[in-house]
Amino acid sequence: MVLMMLAACQSREPLPVEVYETSAGGHQLTPLSDFAQAENPIVVKLLPEETYQTITGFGGSFTEASAYLLNQLSAENRSIIINAYFGTEGAKYSLTRTHMNSCDFSLGHYSYAPVEGDTALQHFTIKEDREDIIPMIKDAMAVSEEGFKIISSPWTAPPWMKDNNDWMGGKLQPQYYDTWALFFSKYLDAYQAEGIDIWAFTVENEPLGNDSNWESMHFSPEEMTAFVQNHLGPRLEADGHSAKILGYDQNREHLKEWVDDMYQNEATSKYFDGTAIHWYASTYEVFPEELQYAHKKAPGKHLIQTEACVDAEVPKWKNDDWYWSKEATDWGWDWAPEDQKYLHPKYVPVYRYARDIIGCLNNWVDGWVDWNMVLNRQGGPNWFKNWCVAPVIVDPEQDEVYFTPIYHTLAHFSKFIRPGATRIGFENPDDEMMVTAVSNPDGSVAVVVFNPTGQEKNFAIELSGQSAQLSISKQAIQTIVIKP
Repeated sequence: MVLMMLAACQSREPLPVEVYETSAGGHQLTPLSDFAQAENPIVVKLLPEETYQTITGFGGSFTEASAYLLNQLSAENRSIIINAYFGTEGAKYSLTRTHMNSCDFSLGHYSYAPVEGDTALQHFTIKEDREDIIPMIKDAMAVSEEGFKIISSPWTAPPWMKDNNDWMGGKLQPQYYDTWALFFSKYLDAYQAEGIDIWAFTVENEPLGNDSNWESMHFSPEEMTAFVQNHLGPRLEADGHSAKILGYDQNREHLKEWVDDMYQNEATSKYFDGTAIHWYASTYEVFPEELQYAHKKAPGKHLIQTEACVDAEVPKWKNDDWYWSKEATDWGWDWAPEDQKYLHPKYVPVYRYARDIIGCLNNWVDGWVDWNMVLNRQGGPNWFKNWCVAPVIVDPEQDEVYFTPIYHTLAHFSKFIRPGATRIGFENPDDEMMVTAVSNPDGSVAVVVFNPTGQEKNFAIELSGQSAQLSISKQAIQTIVIKP
């Protein structure tokens, strides 16, 4: 690592910084020490006295698809990927997610409660996870020095508990509310027996549904709130479990109506520790008004982005340029209603990630979790053929691994913004350049700068009377670490 001491002008003390950049020009978390100098740089002033949310973490998801692929690779490449995500020299993921029962990124349908009518869940078993998801989590635990939190999410209850007796769509029948609450408690016990602690649950992945394309189960805001208030919360409490409960878990455009119901009074909000959100409503809109509204509704609760990916795309193999080009499309490109198509134009994958994470941080989001950590060249395996992109793409037959630019983009946040950090204020006069900043628990300050333009930008970072003059490449994301 390179330690720099650069002065923006003679009147200020030099600010000690380390600078890392990922760019369309080929930088991949590359340490930088030489910067173009300008007479009148953009001045980004950090305001450490302005404090906002405490950061929970950043990371990705343990899916059956990802774990299955790791099992197909050589021990060497498996280790390279696990260390790249969780090791000290890697991205140091601190917040993760996994699915309860099967999801679209499973090899097929399965449930931990396979026996119909087993309301006491005497036949509950997590055997489906023992060959893939659990070993992947344990490998990650073994290399993560600081550890990481896990959020678990069900896509659906087993069909026998639902009104349509199907994996897709339908609702949980009221006579099974207590059984389904017990299911969560049993899951915690089973994973704890494996030596794995679950930090939090979301109540239901995408409760508004996904057109019944893959595993899903519908809740209205009122139904989810009642389930948590009267069944799930009391069940976990009675069984001595401390796992947090996050409500909603879908796109941000409907956030207001969900938090209005979850947090309507002390009784309804008692067991909710926060709200989970996804990014799929738009390829460019962060929905700051909705995020601000959710924070103001429950300022002491978590607001965590639990899923994001470049969806409806087959990954581009070893083609970094594609990830920096405006070529990607998502489901809305074809399927969105006419009045919503404008929200889904072609987009640059790296830009979408950088823009969304910075926008979320600047609007009270305290955790940000990507979807699959590993997929194959088809964008699967996925039983529904719902192909997506992951930060790491593998070819198991050739035992090859490709770290896409999305991996490095995520690492700019996860590696340098640590759990317990506090977001701080800043002044940024450049509308084209996005900025966010935090104060870390070790006393360092991390600043992430994103320049989507076609020109290099010169800027200065100012903090407490000290200054460093820097520059960021065109089409680049940069993390600046200011040592205490």
